[in-house]
Amino acid sequence: MTTPIKAIVFDYGGVLLNWDPRNLYSRYFQDNPLAIDEFLSEVHFMEWNAEQDRGRPFKEGISLLTNQHPQHERLIRAYHEDWEHSIVGAIPGTVEILKRVKQRGYPVFGLSNWSAETFPIMRRKFEFFDLFDDMVISGEVGMIKPDPRIFNLLLKKIGLPADQCLLIDDSDRNIAAAGEAGFRTVHYQSSTQLENELSILGIL
Repeated sequence: MTTPIKAIVFDYGGVLLNWDPRNLYSRYFQDNPLAIDEFLSEVHFMEWNAEQDRGRPFKEGISLLTNQHPQHERLIRAYHEDWEHSIVGAIPGTVEILKRVKQRGYPVFGLSNWSAETFPIMRRKFEFFDLFDDMVISGEVGMIKPDPRIFNLLLKKIGLPADQCLLIDDSDRNIAAAGEAGFRTVHYQSSTQLENELSILGIL
């Protein structure tokens, strides 16, 4: 017999919120959208941003990257100064699924790689965060997915074994690490796909 799922864990960016640095930088590359990816690749943006998610202060991260790429100082500083523009809103279908899961009596938890400096901005802006029973924000705990330690920390908050928890994430690496930690998983691709998989599992 399959162990019943007793708690649902949601990632935030890419699952519940439409986060993408291209949303912000499109304002700076209106005449050449293809240059956005060239810039992000040149400065190794995702690796750099992951350190803010891990807890590094933005001030320190910006200083480091502008020293390495002084020709891009304006663009680098823009990510912190105009950060809110990297999120263009919630993903309605997934937010509705979150509400339905909660209505069906499942405890819901969040596990997100997010800077401790910027997450409070979104926490205040979107009411659906009030639905969560608890959450782990990487920048607040000094570790990021797919580090196994952050999954163990989450399990302590949930108070259930991993095989009774379903984790929903859009990252291949995070899904693989969660699976190794014993979680049931759904690799998020769209709200329609998520609804179908939760229906198969009997959650919806």
